[in-house]
Amino acid sequence: MARGPDDEQHPENPGLDPATLAVHAGDEPDPVTGALDPPIVQASAFAFESAEDAAAKFDGRRAGYIYTRWRNPTVDGLERKVAALEGAEAAVALASGMAAVFGAIASAVKTGDHVVAPASLYAETAKVLRERFVRFGIETTFVDATDPGNVARALRPNTRVVYAETPANPTLAITDLRALAELATRTARS
Repeated sequence: MARGPDDEQHPENPGLDPATLAVHAGDEPDPVTGALDPPIVQASAFAFESAEDAAAKFDGRRAGYIYTRWRNPTVDGLERKVAALEGAEAAVALASGMAAVFGAIASAVKTGDHVVAPASLYAETAKVLRERFVRFGIETTFVDATDPGNVARALRPNTRVVYAETPANPTLAITDLRALAELATRTARS
């Protein structure tokens, strides 16, 4: 692809622009057919060479595919492509937005931690924060996040997550994500 003087280059792949990465990053020719475009794997389960092979894959001693909800070549390809586009070490693709919300928050908190979140949230996100995480000893303070000062005042020494959705569903309240990111970064460094 021809590049212009103002085209953005990807730091991990100098010389390749995002459009090229979106098409080619993370793809290898199919080892069986040689197809350049990755096949879509719709299998729900994968074969094992033996009972020992299955046991080694199930307990993590050997890499490989077991069941498509756990890992799938098509999803692996998507994750590699997104990581390349974002200049990240890795990416994780999940089956739904709520799986992503839960996974992102759960990966950052433990019992005794605190979350600050907007009072105006998607109903299921609010339910996860109000009901699900409470069972694990994680507290959430809900504030009007359209004013970053409200978020700042809600921070505690045990705050591990500043969460936001913008525009909020269903109110369309707008949260200044840059201001919250700067606030959270300053707080984490102090």
